[in-house]
This record gives sequence, structure tokens and C-alpha cells, in this order.
Amino acid sequence: MKARVNGTEIYFDVEGPGLTGNGPDMIERPVVFALHGGPGGDHVSLRDSLSPLSDVAQIVFIDHRGSGRSTPADPSTYTLDQNVDDVEALREYLGLDRITVLGVSYGGMVAQGYAIRYPGHLANLALIVTAASYRFLDDAKRHVTEHGTPNQQQVCEWLWQGSFESMEQLHEYYRVMGSYYSTTFDEAKFEKHWSRSLRNFEQLNIGFGGFLRTFDYTEQLSQITCPTLVVGGAHDWICAPHHSREIAQRVPRAHLKLFRNSAHAVFSDEPDAFLAAVRGFLTYSN
Repeated sequence: MKARVNGTEIYFDVEGPGLTGNGPDMIERPVVFALHGGPGGDHVSLRDSLSPLSDVAQIVFIDHRGSGRSTPADPSTYTLDQNVDDVEALREYLGLDRITVLGVSYGGMVAQGYAIRYPGHLANLALIVTAASYRFLDDAKRHVTEHGTPNQQQVCEWLWQGSFESMEQLHEYYRVMGSYYSTTFDEAKFEKHWSRSLRNFEQLNIGFGGFLRTFDYTEQLSQITCPTLVVGGAHDWICAPHHSREIAQRVPRAHLKLFRNSAHAVFSDEPDAFLAAVRGFLTYSN
């Protein structure tokens, strides 16, 4: 499905009922907006991981503007601020009062922006393997310089410079860096998921070559007052675990969960424990 908002069409899909029976009553379930990573990714891998949570919530999977199955838009609007405003516009489009926002990686940055800008419509917040500022980039660069192979250091230059020129380059980057993103990386599974996804390397270039170098929510995190779950992976290289700790320390009602056997792909490295943590948070906070 697509919603026309803010001058473009945003793709979204819904999993799970909005109402559930409880004896003679119908109870409204929490609505979770699930925001994928990137920039320039899509919701497909996130859907594979989060669909089981439809037993406790209605999940709205969203492709950011110009990403995945959303309609291509003016590249000048591929920004963090616009992604934040698009989440609010979709909430209004769907006629929802308050929502839970769950953001993974870059989606977590969008989620933080939403929590700061639109607190009145936010019930709960889940920030998964993300960071609050541009400083994550310096940490990631340092890690690859100190520990990466020459091939890994080479493909990461495409990311640092925002200079991907083709989908083939993007595919090579994620293949070479696969063991960094996931402690359980399986190349056959990677190829299967890659064929299902629709990615936009130009958006990745815009983000890493531009606004991700300057964004900073650090001093505004104290303004987030809703119940917040912060999840980090102990072996995460791109959003190192100390960034999760910092968010949890600064958000007043945050609960931190670090997964000791996970890298960035915590939802596939420790899927059962991850789902249990998020399900418990949704159940308790709602």
C-alpha cells in the first residue's frame, strides 16, 4: 500500500490486527511503526525479523521516501529531517493518535528525531543498534582501520566517501563486510535476502556523504520522556555499544539491553532473545 504524504508516496504494509478479543470486549492493540536502516534500505529484512511480534501489536512496516517500494522522490528531500516528518505525516494519514516507533540503525536515528519533534503522539520508543550523533562514524572508521582486512578497508571507503556507483559495488560492500554486521553471517542466506530487497545506493551516498556527518541529538535526548527500550550488540562495529549506553543514560525512562553474542544484526544473531526483549517491552509498556 502507498500513502501520498508530503509530496510523495510512502510504501507501508501492515501485519497483525488492530483489535483483539478479550472475553466480551474488543481491546485496541498498540501500533508499532517499524523503521528500517540505510539510508536507502527497505523493510524486507526487518519484516522477516519482527513479524512474530504481531501477536502483541499491529506492526506498520515503512519504506522511507524513495527507498524500497516507495515512489522515487526529489533527491534533495532524502534527509533525516524529512524522514522524521514523513513518519508524522503517515501517522496522520492512518488516523492514529499515539504510536510506538521502533527504529533499527538509521531507522533508530529517525525514531530519535521523531521522539524529540513529536512527543505528543509517541507512546513508546524502541531504539535498536543505533547512535545519537555523527560520532558513530569516527568510531566505525577507527575500528576498520585497526581491525579490518585490506579488502574491508577498501570497500568501506565507498561508504565513508558516499561514493557507491552501482548496485554491484553495494552488493560487494555488504558481502565483504557481512561478518562485521553479523556474528552468524551466512553468505547463502545473505544472497537470498539480497535478492528480495530493493536498495538505493544513491540515498546511502547522500546520507554518509552529507547529513550523517553532522546530525547530533545528544543534548536533546533528555527531552524524550516516554518508556524507551535501547538495544545494542556487544560486537557492533558501525553503531558501537557505547552509543547505546549513552542513549540509555541520557533518556530518562530508558531500559538498556545489550546482547553479548550479537553484532549489528542483533535480530538475526540472537533472534529468540531479541524478540523476547521487544515483546516484553511492548507488553509491559502498553
